[in-house]
Amino acid sequence: MSNVGKNIRKLRTVKKLSQAAFAELFGLARPSVGAYEEGRSEPKMETLIQIAQHFGLSVDLLLTKELTVNELYGFDIFKEQLQPPAPTPEQIAEADRQQNVTPLVYRNRALEYIVKHHDPAFIDSLPWLQLPHELTGPTRAFEVSGADMLLHRQGLRHQDIVLCCRVDKAKPALKSGNVYVFVTQGKILIRRLAGRLPDSQTLKLRADNPDYSSQDLELSQALEIWEVKGVFTTHLRPPALLDERVAALERKVEALLERLNDHS
Repeated sequence: MSNVGKNIRKLRTVKKLSQAAFAELFGLARPSVGAYEEGRSEPKMETLIQIAQHFGLSVDLLLTKELTVNELYGFDIFKEQLQPPAPTPEQIAEADRQQNVTPLVYRNRALEYIVKHHDPAFIDSLPWLQLPHELTGPTRAFEVSGADMLLHRQGLRHQDIVLCCRVDKAKPALKSGNVYVFVTQGKILIRRLAGRLPDSQTLKLRADNPDYSSQDLELSQALEIWEVKGVFTTHLRPPALLDERVAALERKVEALLERLNDHS
């Protein structure tokens, strides 16, 4: 049995690459990288050549020798990252557990996600984001579709990305006023929780945009519930409406003071 899986794991550690990032480098599926590292399969020869060339190693070295972290730091491509002492195996394992990678569901894959959301292989096939956060438990990122949650140019814009934590459907701890993503049989819905009806199993949801009406949702209709914890946007947000009014008043006061000074 070759040492390629162990060497791939150490290469990732030294270069600070997640399994998803490593897979993207060489056009692989993320689960394939895990399978290599666990010895359940080995890369094809063309993939081995790509890995060896990228990291300045020989294919023979990748296959036949279990490289140490110190040896890897000795190669020119790694010298700029030398940070003694070398990480221990425990530190390597801990780094793998703290990758902060999150599956991303683009809006054009919403229906596919609804059908396959419970399939681990499908989730692994999604694009993965690596974002700095301290969230615990499973996370998910969804691309916003439409202007349902946009009011006075504030809120969630079309094509924004929301970062979410899973809500336990068995014991859903939902708070009025918070924004959630509801995965239902028909659509992926992003709404603010306005409250619950007296039966406590029916949620009252509203969009921040008043052009969209409120709606009721039975908890049993939700395949998954995710609480929105953050948003990534490429839009430069304008000042809030209140800020604009304050700025306009300040300009008027300045103009009045200048006129008073002119007459004095």
